[in-house]
Amino acid sequence: MNETAKNRILWAIVAVLLIVIGALVYKFLVAGSTAKGDDGRTMIVLEPAERALVLREMRGFVAGLQQITVGLAGDDMKAVAAASRDLGAGKAHDVPAGLMGKLPLEFKKLAFATHGGFDTLATDADAGIPSRRALEHLSGILSNCVACHSLYQFGTPPPK
Repeated sequence: MNETAKNRILWAIVAVLLIVIGALVYKFLVAGSTAKGDDGRTMIVLEPAERALVLREMRGFVAGLQQITVGLAGDDMKAVAAASRDLGAGKAHDVPAGLMGKLPLEFKKLAFATHGGFDTLATDADAGIPSRRALEHLSGILSNCVACHSLYQFGTPPPK
């Protein structure tokens, strides 16, 4: 086999590998593991333990939101900051990489924006912003929650 033929084969292998890598990047960073849900939303398909982890985190959001609203009602910005901090970006590090790969990009954007919103609220509350301003900020965070729940649901793979 001459040198030109070897180079063509090498470039073909490189091209195929780049296509495979591109497909994997798309699957794990952009598309995730999804299916069309029966109610029109996108179903994110997770193993039962992964689904339980995500739902447990969402219940944590609801509990944290309750603590934040109690803090706001009592004009206790230290309580608002503490509860917000518990829901911030540090929580996102608890998610296993395999699960992150199954989440579609738009879901990840909403999730990171929500965690980041709680970090900002914690910082602002520590700085002593008025309760009304904190409530406006919280309303923006809740918009992410509403958007996410409008777009997505969680399911498990069909039995084999």
